[in-house]
Amino acid sequence: MTARSVLLSVLLGTDPPRLPVALLVSTTELFGINEGTTRTALSRMAAKGEVRADDGHYELASPRLLQRQHRQDRSRVGMTQPWQPGDPWVQAVVATSGARPAAARAGLRRSLLDARLAEWRDGVWIRPANLDGMTAVDDDSLVWGVVQLDTDPQHLAASLWALDEWSDVASHLVDDMEALVPGLESSDHDVLAPGFVVSAAVLRQLQADPLLPSALLAADWPGVALRDAYGRFDTAYRGVLRDWFDAHRV
Repeated sequence: MTARSVLLSVLLGTDPPRLPVALLVSTTELFGINEGTTRTALSRMAAKGEVRADDGHYELASPRLLQRQHRQDRSRVGMTQPWQPGDPWVQAVVATSGARPAAARAGLRRSLLDARLAEWRDGVWIRPANLDGMTAVDDDSLVWGVVQLDTDPQHLAASLWALDEWSDVASHLVDDMEALVPGLESSDHDVLAPGFVVSAAVLRQLQADPLLPSALLAADWPGVALRDAYGRFDTAYRGVLRDWFDAHRV
């Protein structure tokens, strides 16, 4: 992992996203990254507007990164609304005249994916209407609506999202966390670096969860299992990490 990726991961996982420089330096040292490299990375991130220095601390400053943290936090909860087959779907149609710059098209696509919509047809994005306040994308090229779809919802969901792939990765991550539990229980500092990597992978996986209604998922869908396992893992991991910081007098 690079200094920047470690720094972003630890700030994104902290509420509020603000930490002392000394603590950030100690975190990157877990990955063999020296203090000079970390401070250089922080200076470059500040120059790009990603972080802001204040009284011996660095905090996230980029609206994009703050939005990412908000999505990450909500992904950990995985809150959904009741929905059954036959209930409506949210639809967003890209309705612009003329060509849009490639960067604008890519940005809009990323925003729609982040909002957990899937492209059903060219320029038409949909998902079940089971999320509260997570599907709005602020772009004047979009026409939003709620529609009834005359198609098998399970088949449609399986065609829009790689559900088997997500499930397989989630199950492996649960196993990865369980493999590190003995080290966490014994406060073994050697598990901090691999645990950090697993934690970051779990958070990425949770953000990729389409949060579909249970009626559209397999009975053994591991979404709840992954969130429960991560809640326990994160609590234990943070305890060992605090012990590491104390040992290094941060």
